[in-house]
Amino acid sequence: MENNRIQILKEILLDLHHGASPESVQERFNQHFKGVSALEISMMEHELMASEDGVTFEDVMSLCNVHANIFKGAIADVEVADADQEGHPVYVFKQENLALRSAILRIRRIIENISKPENEPFKSDLLNGLKHQMTLLGQFHNHYTRKEKLFFPIMERYGNDSPPKVMWGVDDDIRKLFRDAGSKLQELSNSDADIEEFSKAFETFSEEFEAMILKEEAILLMILLETFTQDDWLSIAEESDAYGYAIIKKQSRTRTEENTENTRIIDTPEGQFTITFTPKPKNKSVANRETTQPFGNGYLSVEQANLILNHLPLEITFVNKDDVFQYYNDNVPADEMVFKRTPSQIGRNVELRHPPKVLDKVKKTFNLLRSGERDQVPMWFKSERLGKFVYVTYAAVRDDQGDFQGVLEYVQDI
Repeated sequence: MENNRIQILKEILLDLHHGASPESVQERFNQHFKGVSALEISMMEHELMASEDGVTFEDVMSLCNVHANIFKGAIADVEVADADQEGHPVYVFKQENLALRSAILRIRRIIENISKPENEPFKSDLLNGLKHQMTLLGQFHNHYTRKEKLFFPIMERYGNDSPPKVMWGVDDDIRKLFRDAGSKLQELSNSDADIEEFSKAFETFSEEFEAMILKEEAILLMILLETFTQDDWLSIAEESDAYGYAIIKKQSRTRTEENTENTRIIDTPEGQFTITFTPKPKNKSVANRETTQPFGNGYLSVEQANLILNHLPLEITFVNKDDVFQYYNDNVPADEMVFKRTPSQIGRNVELRHPPKVLDKVKKTFNLLRSGERDQVPMWFKSERLGKFVYVTYAAVRDDQGDFQGVLEYVQDI
């Protein structure tokens, strides 16, 4: 990356934030760039939000669509072996976008036809079809969650923390727009006025949703393809089932099979593909997991302690005193967890694990526990997905001297 290119991109973006028209900025962009690396965009956004120019995360998020349109067609393609094979996480991600676009087109066709006089006898069927397509489209939640829980942590490890933060904020805005459209759908009757209200809400949602598809495929995936290793893609393929898929065919579990020392076959919902690579060497534990040692009021081996934690009727998460997500237990499979956890989240800063809309609440909770003002902060809610009433406790963990060592979160089905 060349610093002068990043500086020019920053200046263009600042001009936008200071009121320049997209057309004038586009012209200047075209003068300076034949192709731009997605990594340069990531670096530019990071430096912009970290600078003293007064541009905030919210500012960048509000102009996210303008940024994407300016970069459209200019971002250099990145070719990576295996990425276009059926079953590769990139291939699956793109196939989902195709399926989601198709659902949007079907909904638009139904809206277009539902008020035509000649379709009056079929209005009830069309309304049912509309609700079915909206249910299918609602599976974009799985698509977004996989992106946020599997792609973003790895990006952050490589220093690309600005795009995830901005994109997650936009994702949450899109989720809200979909809920608004869903509310209008529930109010639908045979009234043309009601259908018009739903149509407006749906188009507001779909405009932002389709813009996000552009950002995902023109910017996000280019960053991933430039930076992720084969090990990264393998971990994503292995952990994706926990979060589910959008519309495309699913299977219950993802299986990896090691055929040779440097080859793996991956079975995923869209098919099977092979990656040839040199795996990272695994760290060998120096501790004997079977040897017992003093532990609390008795003695346990590492293996026994692990089994006990995994057999507790609780989902346990530990964030250490440096706000780093350090541990979670395997009480149930990941796809059955109330708060889904996968290995890629380990080592992630707690602020980066939460969507921007709840970040202030998370910080407040941790400050209460860290300061000693509270020892526990409870919450409860009804999980519609699991059909459970859930009780969550955030508890301060302190050592024998009373010094704060982290936060223990435990989740119960009550």
